[in-house]
Amino acid sequence: MTPPRDDAVTSRALDRLGALEGAAFLARLDLVQGDLVEALTAVYADRVDVSSFAADLVGDALDAAVARPLPLRVLDRRREVDPAWFLRQDMVGYVCYADRFAGDLQGVAKRVDYLGELGVGYLHLMPLLRPREGENDGGYAVQDYDAVDPRLGTMTDLEQLTGLLHDRDIALCVDLVLNHTAREHEWARKAAAGDPAYRDFYWFFRDRTEPDAYERTLPEVFPDMAPGSFTYLPPGEADPGDEWVWTTFHEFQWDLNWTNPRVFRSMLGVLLTLANHGVDIVRLDAAPFLWKRLGTDCQNQPEAHRILQALRALVRLAMPGVALKAEAIVGPDQLVPYLGAHERFRPECDLAYDNQLMVMLWSAVASRDVRLSAHALARRPRPPAQATWVTYIRNHDDIGWAVADEDAWAVGLDPFRHRQFLASYFSGRHPGSFAEGADFQANPATGDARTSGSAASLLGLEDALERGDAGAASVALTRLETLYAVAYSFGGIPLVYMGDEVAMRSDPDWAAVPSHADDNRWLHRPAMDWAAADRRADPSTTEGRVFSALQRLAAARASTEALRSDGTTTVLHPRSPHVLAYVRTHPRAAPVLGLACFSDTEALVEHEVLEQAGIHTPVLLHSTTGRLDLRDGMLWLPPWGFAWVTTP
Repeated sequence: MTPPRDDAVTSRALDRLGALEGAAFLARLDLVQGDLVEALTAVYADRVDVSSFAADLVGDALDAAVARPLPLRVLDRRREVDPAWFLRQDMVGYVCYADRFAGDLQGVAKRVDYLGELGVGYLHLMPLLRPREGENDGGYAVQDYDAVDPRLGTMTDLEQLTGLLHDRDIALCVDLVLNHTAREHEWARKAAAGDPAYRDFYWFFRDRTEPDAYERTLPEVFPDMAPGSFTYLPPGEADPGDEWVWTTFHEFQWDLNWTNPRVFRSMLGVLLTLANHGVDIVRLDAAPFLWKRLGTDCQNQPEAHRILQALRALVRLAMPGVALKAEAIVGPDQLVPYLGAHERFRPECDLAYDNQLMVMLWSAVASRDVRLSAHALARRPRPPAQATWVTYIRNHDDIGWAVADEDAWAVGLDPFRHRQFLASYFSGRHPGSFAEGADFQANPATGDARTSGSAASLLGLEDALERGDAGAASVALTRLETLYAVAYSFGGIPLVYMGDEVAMRSDPDWAAVPSHADDNRWLHRPAMDWAAADRRADPSTTEGRVFSALQRLAAARASTEALRSDGTTTVLHPRSPHVLAYVRTHPRAAPVLGLACFSDTEALVEHEVLEQAGIHTPVLLHSTTGRLDLRDGMLWLPPWGFAWVTTP
């Protein structure tokens, strides 16, 4: 098989990019061509001549490199010199919907100073490409990949925003939905009209025989809102009609057929074009669902990983300053392959969501017991070098109670009952619960339920304020700060979900918008309360307390290389079942011991834990109280408090 690097490619690269940039392109091609050809062979060898297909894709990457604006080429060069640019300890992320945060993209640009106050170096704007009108799964039903949602602005607005963010050293993350398009997308409309080229972009079935066979092993993503994984198209709605189309998520989201090489090439073009508008990190939505295989759950299939491997190679070739983030909400053993951890390393994405840490933190909050969390987090595989997690306590989605059966049994818990307990606790049904959340997609057939609600409401702030209990409100804010303290220090890039920095509660009017009424995830997607945010400088207010707490976390994190995202996390096991303990190490820094108390009463940590962390002369880096409390050789933590301890 002839590799993509040949005399013709060499000549074109040098001619179109010039001697210096052409040589750099060819050097990158030498690095990635093995990964590219290997991946394409594994996926498409029975559909195309891989040599020819790889050459076409390299040509597309070259076109994108030539079209890349000069400021982005400069950024690429800087990031090639420092490929760990996103792993710095001063990197903090912020996640929001542009319209909920500031109205539109121009409004976001006016709020960049606000982000700077939080130490933000990574801004994730939730889906902003043009969605279908009406119900659109929160923007994840894309009608046009080449246009911004007109309610938010234009591609020119996006480019101006990225330029402003780059001037402030802030990277922009934007979503690209890989698994499906809206049924109104041009490709889907052509397919529905009977165009044979585009019919093969999607999955159509003449009767229920194959859909029924697939559905024997397919889990339902939205059993309440969108049961099943296939949608019937009656005559007149499509040509020929009277058929079924694969729709994993909603009936208006048609799954793409990634067995078709034209789908791969088309989506590569979308990705490269989006990055050339200035996007630094592309979030690959629904990545686990790309490949369909009868008799499986059609998630995490080997070919899905190969597709990401090929995309990663081509992005690195065309624009080495761009990173990829996998939206893969799966168990840790299934997750690290999205970061390249296979039987041998194969580069895929640079970032992936640490869903397990998020779930384990909420489990510890409800149970006041960290033994499940410590066991699960201690045994999971580590991400490969030069890749990392993004850590968070809440995001735009519901919380799925992904507690692995083997982890629960290992600490004496019935996994099914524990998952039911968590859903009950955070919906407020469990006796003594302080949480005010809501069940999402409760499934009577399986007994499963997920949870919606803002962090502050789930942690008891809403309940305390309703009861007028100032003490309980203060404790709720301590819980919020401590959860973020873990997210900022456990390993990975911490993400602040919009409004958490001022303790915004769930939106009581979430169902007032008709298109939101059937999806209570809008409970934790309120519009930004700028009147509340304006109180952030007043330490006597709730907003001032939380905002300043996150500022201090960011400053403390930035002060030590042990908290770089390419450091190592080791979970420790103190005697107290209420204290999560872990040590962060990095070759260039002293270790940092992280401690978090999940208890309504104080907790003591034995001195041996400090020694296990390599800390013989403890020095406080940061804590809830602002001091290091040692009593008779033991470290004291206040109720729901945290401490970061290091050594000279």
